[in-house]
Amino acid sequence: MADRDDDDDDSNYMNERDDDNHNSSPPAKRIKLANSEQTSSILTADSVKVYLGEHPEFLDSYIQQNIQTNTIEQWISKRSQNISSSISPSSSTSIPIATSHKNCISTSIIKNDDVKRKTSSQSSQQISITTAKSMNTLVELSDKRRLLHELTDEVNQNVSKAEILYELSKSIASTVSADEFNLYLVDETGTSMRLFSADNDDEQAACFVPIEIGPGHCLAGYVAWSKETVRINNMATLDMEKYPDGLYVKDDKVTAVMAHPIINTSGTLLGVVEFYRISSAIPFSDDDEDETLKCVNELFTQTYYELYHSMTRERRLNDFLLAVTKSIFQELVSMDAVMLKIMSYAKKLVNADRASLFMVDSRTKELYARIFDIGREENDVLDSSFVNDQNGRVHKQSSSDEHACIHFPMDKGIAGYVATTGKTLNIVDAYSDERFNRDIDQKTGYKTKTLLCMPIMIQGNVIGVVQMVNKKNGPFTKSDEESFETFAVYCGLALHHASLYDRIRRSEQKCKVALEVLSYHASCADEEYERYKRQELPSNIPGLRQFEFSPWSVANDMKPVYVLYMFCDLANMDPLHVNRFDMECLIKFTLTVRKNYRNVPYHNWSHAFSVAHAIYTVIKETKHQFTPNQCIALFVACLCHDLDHRGKTNDYMVKSASTLASIYSTSTMERHHFNQTVTILQTDSHNIFKHFSSKEYRQMLDEIRHCILATDLVLFFENRPKLERVVDNSQFDWNNKEHIQRLQSLSMTAVDLCAMYKPWPIQQNVVNTIMDEFWQEGDEEKRRGIQPLSLMDRSLAHELPKNQVNFINSICVPCYSLIARILPETMPMLNGARSNLQRWQELADEHQSSRTSTTTTSTNISKEINDSTQTHQPTSS
Repeated sequence: MADRDDDDDDSNYMNERDDDNHNSSPPAKRIKLANSEQTSSILTADSVKVYLGEHPEFLDSYIQQNIQTNTIEQWISKRSQNISSSISPSSSTSIPIATSHKNCISTSIIKNDDVKRKTSSQSSQQISITTAKSMNTLVELSDKRRLLHELTDEVNQNVSKAEILYELSKSIASTVSADEFNLYLVDETGTSMRLFSADNDDEQAACFVPIEIGPGHCLAGYVAWSKETVRINNMATLDMEKYPDGLYVKDDKVTAVMAHPIINTSGTLLGVVEFYRISSAIPFSDDDEDETLKCVNELFTQTYYELYHSMTRERRLNDFLLAVTKSIFQELVSMDAVMLKIMSYAKKLVNADRASLFMVDSRTKELYARIFDIGREENDVLDSSFVNDQNGRVHKQSSSDEHACIHFPMDKGIAGYVATTGKTLNIVDAYSDERFNRDIDQKTGYKTKTLLCMPIMIQGNVIGVVQMVNKKNGPFTKSDEESFETFAVYCGLALHHASLYDRIRRSEQKCKVALEVLSYHASCADEEYERYKRQELPSNIPGLRQFEFSPWSVANDMKPVYVLYMFCDLANMDPLHVNRFDMECLIKFTLTVRKNYRNVPYHNWSHAFSVAHAIYTVIKETKHQFTPNQCIALFVACLCHDLDHRGKTNDYMVKSASTLASIYSTSTMERHHFNQTVTILQTDSHNIFKHFSSKEYRQMLDEIRHCILATDLVLFFENRPKLERVVDNSQFDWNNKEHIQRLQSLSMTAVDLCAMYKPWPIQQNVVNTIMDEFWQEGDEEKRRGIQPLSLMDRSLAHELPKNQVNFINSICVPCYSLIARILPETMPMLNGARSNLQRWQELADEHQSSRTSTTTTSTNISKEINDSTQTHQPTSS
């Protein structure tokens, strides 16, 4: 490090001089007395100058106590300008201004008239450099604040860290009168540095080998390691142990070097900057070192100060936007409510007096507003009672149309310009802008001064315009624009969601109306209800509880009577259920269910009745442990399990991209059947469970849903193996909820296929009906260009016996075998299925024998024809 003895001597000398002057000078208040011997006691400018020259400490004290800082800065600025203006191109003394030093980079030169050319002696050169340094220092000090602000602005504008440090190094080089400098930046590893290229010339930078940080290398590496400033005023005295490689960039003209580490406020090393003086005997001093450290510290302090305030503003804006988002998106009540909140929050964001929100009508190319303006109070709203007439002027409308909107053409006014162009407008004087419409001010008596108008956009399209009126503390600023631009994004999302919410709300209202109409037309007729109400239920129906009973033999008009009889019989199993069901409600429910089955070949009301009868038989004939509510749920589920069936399978509904398939991705029709059941129960006059508690009602719906979904055969293949393992291990437990649910699912499959165990004549008729529905689906698929399954292909009707054998073997027999192991009383179901299986197998064998016989006969005939042809063929001559 360089010695500081010379500077200390100068300082002592000045202190002694100040003491002498102080002791020999009278107090400032006695100036007049000191001049009393003169002919005039009035002070003159010359006498004041003389006094201030002799008493500089008085001038210092007076300036510090009475002169404002900005005034001093103005003095320095004027002094700097005077110095700059005194520089003349004709002067012959050259003062080097530092530039980035690389072997190929030159030095810029400034010529100074005030410095006389004395090249014959070393002292004249020193005087010239000292004078130049003083002038440059004065200029740099006056511009230091401007420089720091510029560098801070560059930081905020996302300029790279390297560029900021380079500009700082260049400024410091000029301040300390360095001829040249080099900047080395630490790489990502933190173990080496590279020479920074101001021109971002990667090829040029690549030719430099990385500088290893630590002692035993070059000067820059040592300074980076020690994090201390090193001054070398005699290049011959380089410490070969600390930095044997000397300077990284070699230059024999360098006479003095000052290497300074650049360390941020957290103590992290960013790089090293080396300042050089060339062919000069003036060394770098402590003042140069202090000035360098001061500039670096001031830059980081100013930068972090600006960053702190910027982060504070961002945090406040984020908190504000979060509050806006919560308030708007958590309470999407209506479009008007959202618009009112947006205007209220917008006013708070930019401190505006009033706000307006216009929506774009893309169809009519107009702007409209239902809530036009908000005053100083939240409830001070200028609503749509103001409208514009045919000439575009605003007027008060009659009370009969007070719900109409204000409409503005999109090509008129400031809001129209913003909506058309999508550009933001910040207007300082509204009345001086020809686009401003004064009609509203004239009607309301309100004076508009400043305006901030911004578009609200969604997916690149303008959907609205927000207009802020009269900022309370001056014009709207650039910061207001930036904050409001971010806020506008949230406004767009909020308005878009509010619009969607309005559409959904209107759709829900339309849906309610449609359901009311559907409920009216889907409900039973009053005459029909009255007729069944007058009819008494039979006390007993012979043979109804037998598994062989044919529900298809019951007349259509009598089926509702049988349903009511079975329902009441099941309800009477529990004394608590006797008075819980209203007969009038039961009649309407049963008749409405019947009406909601479509007229399709198989999945119609007759099928529903047969399945309901089958589960009634199981419940009444077996020693089960289902609860009374579970029994009622099973019966209702069977009665409703195919409501609104369209005569098509789930696979067809998915392939045809039906609306139901888009709503229900799995078990499409089964979920629709349950939904129709709930729709009927939601009508009070049809709700057979209206006397149940809320908990019981939910449990009943859950049971019904589970049972209806179990009729999907896909679920049967998942359920049967699991239940079979439980039975195989003798673990079935009537108190286990999962076991009960699996048995319910198995029971639903068994009764849904009840035709498979009915006597043979019934079996044949029902199977033919089922195939008629399947073949209709196959015909429809063929029309769509889809090859149907063989089971649904009408051209393969002769394979029906074989298909039935496969169906009963793979589904019916396993199902009835398993349920008979749990409920042995259901053995007639298994026996009936096996009996029908035998009959179908006989038909399949007969068909196969017939085909074989036909094939053999055809073969024999063809052989005889061929033999006969060969026997009677004429011989050639």
